[in-house]
Amino acid sequence: MTDPEYVPKACAYITRTTGELLVFEGPGHDGLQIPKGTLEPGESPREALFREVMEESGLSTLNATCHLTTDVWTRRKSPPKRYVRHFFHATVHEPRDGWTHTVTDGGEEHGSEFELYWVQPSTGREFVLDLDDYLHLLPADDGGAAAASD
Repeated sequence: MTDPEYVPKACAYITRTTGELLVFEGPGHDGLQIPKGTLEPGESPREALFREVMEESGLSTLNATCHLTTDVWTRRKSPPKRYVRHFFHATVHEPRDGWTHTVTDGGEEHGSEFELYWVQPSTGREFVLDLDDYLHLLPADDGGAAAASD
């Protein structure tokens, strides 16, 4: 048996001052998702976070960015496919309640359209790929703004 592949991912819980969480649905999955993606060679999780957020949402400014946790998540057991997921929280000043962003980076998702909008973290709706595993780590006492950045 060979060692499982570990794919490093950066995952972004982005909130605005109302405490709402940025999400989208699709492409390729049914259910809510957050901006996320695979680290490129030589890229740190934090660098990947900023790149993926820009690629998938068009947002270029994140405030009070902090690392929440890192885990190893198994998508399938046979053949093994495991992800090292780095979850971050960041805040943004974003007045739009929803928008469509088209990926233009020339990569795999080039031309994909993301329909982004805000939900309460306690939405009760299902997130794909267990992306809601750490919503409980979001600050609740300050309207979603991070207490400290790292």
